[in-house]
Amino acid sequence: MDRWKTYVRQQPRNYSMVVMFTALSPNVNCPICRPAYDEFLIVANSHRYTSSDSDRKAVYFALVDYEDSPQIFQQMNLNTAPILYHFGAKLGAKKKPQQMDFQRQGFDADAIARFIADQTEVHIRVLRPPNYTAPVVIVLLLGLVLGLLYMKRNSLDFLFNRSSWGFLCLGITFIFMSGQMWNHIRGPPFLMTNPNTRETSFIHGSTQYQLVAETYLVAILYGLITFGFILINEAADGSHDKKKKSALFAPNATALAIAGLAIVVVVFSFLLSIFRSKYRGYPYSFLFS
Repeated sequence: MDRWKTYVRQQPRNYSMVVMFTALSPNVNCPICRPAYDEFLIVANSHRYTSSDSDRKAVYFALVDYEDSPQIFQQMNLNTAPILYHFGAKLGAKKKPQQMDFQRQGFDADAIARFIADQTEVHIRVLRPPNYTAPVVIVLLLGLVLGLLYMKRNSLDFLFNRSSWGFLCLGITFIFMSGQMWNHIRGPPFLMTNPNTRETSFIHGSTQYQLVAETYLVAILYGLITFGFILINEAADGSHDKKKKSALFAPNATALAIAGLAIVVVVFSFLLSIFRSKYRGYPYSFLFS
C-alpha cells in the first residue's frame, strides 16, 4: 500500500504509470486475467528493451493483484478484473485515471501499446517471444514430402492417387479448423502452469485465448470424428459389395457401423465438453458435462 501511494498516487510526479488490476489466483474465477497479464508483460518487456532512456523514464508499468492488495481494489471501487488504467503525470490524487476499454480495443499487446501511445505519446515497439511451432511443422512436412519422393523416385503414380490427396486435404483442414493460424499470429505458449498450484493446463478456460496443446488436441478430435464417419460410410458400402463380403478378412458391416458410430458419439461429446469449458454459458452437453 505504501508503494501504491508513493509511486502511483503521490504528487508531483514527472512520469506516468500504466497499472493493470488483475486477479491471477486460481481461487478467483477470472479466465481472461492470465492471457491479459501475459500480453501486458509483453508490452512492459518491450518497453524495457526497445524504448529510449527518456521514454523509459516517462512511462512505468505496475501490477496490482487482488489477492495481494484487496485494499487498493476497494480504494479504486473495482469489483471486476482485469482493468488497465493510465495514471498521468499531472493526475490529481482524487481524480479518476484513464481506463482502457478491453471490450472495444481488445487486450492484446499491440492494442495496449496503442493505448499507451494515445495517452503518453510514447510509442512502444512490441516484441513477442519467438514461436518455433510453425517452422518445426513446416520442416517436418517438407521432410515427409521429400522422404516420400525419395522412396518413390522410380514411380510417381502416387501423386495421382485420390486417397493421398484426400488425406493431405483433410490434414490441412484439421490444422486450420483447430486454430493453428491463430497460434501463428498470436504466439501463445504450448502449455500453461499455474504459479501457485503448479498445475499444468492443456486447455485455456477463456473464449479469447487458446494454447498450442489445445490446438493439437482439437485437431486430433476432429480427425477421430472423421475416422468414425469413414467407418460408417465403409459399412454402408460393404453391405452392398459382394467382393468385400467374400473377402477372407472382410469386417462385418454391422460391426463397422457400430464402431464408427461409437467413435463419433464419444469423441464429439468430448469435443462438446471442451467447448462448454471455454463458453461457460453454453447450455448443451451430451455424454460429458
